[in-house]
Amino acid sequence: MAAAAPSTRGDAESARKEELPGELNYIQYQHSLEAQYLPAIRALISKDLSEPYSIYVYRYFLYQWGHLCYMALNPTDSSLIGVVVCKLEMHSSHSAPTLRGYIAMLAVSAAYRGHGVATALVKMAIDAMAKRNADEIVLETEETNIPAMRLYERLGFLRSKKLHRYYLNGNSAYRLVLLLKSPDSDGATDLGLDEDDSALR
Repeated sequence: MAAAAPSTRGDAESARKEELPGELNYIQYQHSLEAQYLPAIRALISKDLSEPYSIYVYRYFLYQWGHLCYMALNPTDSSLIGVVVCKLEMHSSHSAPTLRGYIAMLAVSAAYRGHGVATALVKMAIDAMAKRNADEIVLETEETNIPAMRLYERLGFLRSKKLHRYYLNGNSAYRLVLLLKSPDSDGATDLGLDEDDSALR
């Protein structure tokens, strides 16, 4: 499995910056919102994906962990401006079992980047997983995605491993980890981290 590269990098479209339309509405994803927002979520994320995802990948996350997924909506028309998609489950490879959160996808509309929307979404996801007793949170992002690397490192994520030619486009990635609890003396948290945690390769 392989996570989408968080969509905070600049591109030609991002040159047309827009001011935020007032105070954004940040809401938790609900299953009742699928018909209204799943097509928009797919469209927003696919603009920056390093590899294509089928609708089943989105449903895999949203059906099971919708309570860990958040959307930023335009207050004037409720259109989607940003989204973060996560999961949280027990992880037992290489160490004592840990409750591991995973940020699978992060995207913000290019026109509204640079206003802290991605940071707000990631903070909401971190808080939601911390409240559910997560031990750590991991993710992958392309090594060329410098804005995303800076965003996550500002929030306390550390680089744990370089994954060579990780994405289908041939780009390498870094795996990042945020430790929410101190590792015990037996090494319950493995900063090397294994390869089976990413979301569909």
